[in-house]
Amino acid sequence: MATIVLILFYLLFPVVAVYLARKNSLCKKLGAVVICYIAGIIIGNINVLPANLAPMQNPLMLVAISLALPLMFFSIDVRRWSRLAGKSLLSFGLQVSAILIVATLGFFIFRGWVGEETWKLSGMFVGLYTGGTVNLGAIATALRTDQTLYIAAHTSDVLVSSIYLLFLMTIGQRVLLKFLPAFQPAETAQAVKDPDFDSYAGIFERKTFVPLMGALGLSVLIFITGALSFLVFNEDTAFVVAILAISTLGILCSFVPKIRNIKMTYQLGNYFILIFCLVVSSMADFNRLVSTAPIIFVYVTATLLVCFLLHVILSRIFKIDADTVIITSVAGMCSPPLVPMIASALKNKEIVLSGVITGIIGWVVGTYLGITLAYILRGLGT
Repeated sequence: MATIVLILFYLLFPVVAVYLARKNSLCKKLGAVVICYIAGIIIGNINVLPANLAPMQNPLMLVAISLALPLMFFSIDVRRWSRLAGKSLLSFGLQVSAILIVATLGFFIFRGWVGEETWKLSGMFVGLYTGGTVNLGAIATALRTDQTLYIAAHTSDVLVSSIYLLFLMTIGQRVLLKFLPAFQPAETAQAVKDPDFDSYAGIFERKTFVPLMGALGLSVLIFITGALSFLVFNEDTAFVVAILAISTLGILCSFVPKIRNIKMTYQLGNYFILIFCLVVSSMADFNRLVSTAPIIFVYVTATLLVCFLLHVILSRIFKIDADTVIITSVAGMCSPPLVPMIASALKNKEIVLSGVITGIIGWVVGTYLGITLAYILRGLGT
């Protein structure tokens, strides 16, 4: 009975988190993801969970992230990438190059303090700072990262990224304009409507709900296909193969217009991300989290700060404007949902589409790059 109640909690609490994030000013600042993390940590550390839940939690975690990825990828229009402004793609490429360099250096600098799973963290940071939490969760699942270490990394990132975003929304543009050229608006630029990534309004309307259930069914089929890897490979390898196969199939499906045009697939995928966050955080040992968090906080802070500075230095060399650097940096480090907010703070609507598309590119490539670098570093560290 207790297990059934817990599963219902995992499945339904995200509804509460989404509602609070829309209706309460404080919760809106925190966001649904953070609310789920806090709730999960509380539930996992007040001795209300049944013993030996790992056999149920681990599969639920894998299912949640595996259903989320295809749903989020379905809305990608790959053909639009070729029409993206050249400097936006270049700037994002420099962002990716910067995090690959910094993550590699960080591995050798911090492995003495962090321990044997530092190679996993380095790969996770590549995913996190090319596409956000979605990639972080996917890579952590594929590499079977210790959940307490994962929570420490994500919790630290939430705090550091909040300070980073506050800097960009206040004085960041003025500071960067001392080193980078100003943005030059296009003469024939069209207004871009801000996408509301967090709104679930109208999701139960028949015209939206029925196609969305079809998309969910397709996501389930993709998950089953990826799960077949467990019949072929050993468990550790199977996790990696499953995540990469699921991501690839989700991207391929986005080339089909009928699938790509289904409304609110991102929102449904994000709901499964909230379930994933709730499950993962409820597995964290708070005592170990407190003892681990300080060095991880330093690790995350150094990674984000040095990556941003290196991105700016490279952008100065290639003469990329300040607004483009800011929006592609946010798209990579924090994910597309925050792009419209930053564009609004910069009073520049023209960069919204560039930010969203480069952020989606980050979703696509981040998992592959992160896992690849992680295994390279593991080989170098042995």
